[in-house]
Amino acid sequence: MKPLLSTILGSLIAVMLVACTPGASVPVTNTPNVSKQPTELTLVTHDSFDASETIIQQFENETGLKLNILKAGDAGEMLNTLLLSKDAPLGDVVYGIDNTFLSRALEGNLFSAYQAPALADIPDQFKLDPENRLLPVDYGYVTVNYDVGWFEEKGISPPKDIDDLIKPTYKGLTVVENPASSSPGLAFMYITIGRFGLKNNAWLDYWRQMKANDVLVTDGWSDAYFGQFTAGSGGEGDRPIVVSYATSPAAEVFFNDLTEPPTASINTPGNSFEQIEFVGILAKSDKQEAAKKLIDFLLSPTFQEDIPTHMWVYPANSKASVGELFQKWADIPEDPIRLSPEDIAANREAWIEAWTDVMLRE
Repeated sequence: MKPLLSTILGSLIAVMLVACTPGASVPVTNTPNVSKQPTELTLVTHDSFDASETIIQQFENETGLKLNILKAGDAGEMLNTLLLSKDAPLGDVVYGIDNTFLSRALEGNLFSAYQAPALADIPDQFKLDPENRLLPVDYGYVTVNYDVGWFEEKGISPPKDIDDLIKPTYKGLTVVENPASSSPGLAFMYITIGRFGLKNNAWLDYWRQMKANDVLVTDGWSDAYFGQFTAGSGGEGDRPIVVSYATSPAAEVFFNDLTEPPTASINTPGNSFEQIEFVGILAKSDKQEAAKKLIDFLLSPTFQEDIPTHMWVYPANSKASVGELFQKWADIPEDPIRLSPEDIAANREAWIEAWTDVMLRE
């Protein structure tokens, strides 16, 4: 017998003898306990996304998935990034493409279709993609806000319509955002297009009158609201009228621990623009089934009821409560302006260019 074989057989016989001996034990070699790591999902979203840590933890506990959140700028920047990285996606699910960018996103063939069960609880007016590649998740309204106390102190009636803003009474009182660099600024431009129309460039005539009435234009919402507005969370500006959101008065109460808001919004017909945000699964993600679980969670009342006091918009799911704060101080505007995603996609850049010519070049 060869020496190696003899050694192996000898070792086996020794182990068998020990195992057969009463009270004897066989040595056990400890092997590492390798636990399976949870599947990781990446949610690509805009910079304004916010959610409670407990809500995110609940999703992870219920599904066994690990959620990473990747913020990719504002909605426009995020969409550009997604289109450029289409074949090597940055994540699995996208949150926050709105109706102003919807057509462009769908034309880019970025998303796979998903008939989420929660769609049954979402009003049809928010469902703008019949193929369900982008599903409505929340909605909000851009409108004009004003400083209640300022107008009371001056003995001036606050504006009730955007047409009031071109009157001499309100000269030098309004601040708006540039539609080329600001989402609410873009939405307010759409309000003027919907209100005054494209025929004979009536909407541009309105802007010429705004310019003559000393309207102030800022690059973004933060500068307008916190820098130029007289009441923006204790604002130190000198403009008592600002383009903001219908939910801004409720936010003032929440963040400043007030019993009532120092601001109000113009919620009369034709003075607001309805923004709808969507979620969708990136078609090139290799985690389609896991991504569907995240979509289901984002559309569930559990997550939807977290939306109002974190992202300051309204939940799309009709079964989700908006909460007492919104019920009291965040009225939904009447008859908001709605433009089709197709019209926006076809004309957005031309409209912005025309606005820029009138407001910044003439």
